[in-house]
Amino acid sequence: MNSKTFRRAALGFAFALAGAASLSVPSSAHHSTAMFTWGQESTMTNMTVERWEWTNPHTFLYARDAQGTRWAFEGMSPNHLVRYGWSRRSLQPGEKVNLTYYPLRDGRNGGFNVTVTKPDGSRLFQFGDRGTTQ
Repeated sequence: MNSKTFRRAALGFAFALAGAASLSVPSSAHHSTAMFTWGQESTMTNMTVERWEWTNPHTFLYARDAQGTRWAFEGMSPNHLVRYGWSRRSLQPGEKVNLTYYPLRDGRNGGFNVTVTKPDGSRLFQFGDRGTTQ
């Protein structure tokens, strides 16, 4: 094999290897956040935690209002929330909380959670001012 043929073969192998490696890297695709009314914070009081899902790529809080209506709130990733003092045990079923959120644009019951205030007055933040944690 002459040097020109060897270089072509090596280059072809390198491209094939790079192509295979790119297929093994997780996609960074993400959904749009246009469904939330960013900057138009709303408040819910006396919510009862139904379920707290500590999942990637986003956490989810399911809670019921005083009338028993179910609400769903998306949150940041567990990796992000750990830096703000959250854990998978931050919220427990049956716990009463107040929260702020950016509502869904389509009017459904839910939105993007911003803060949670617990009965003892401690606040958990999703981003921005870290304030107090649990």
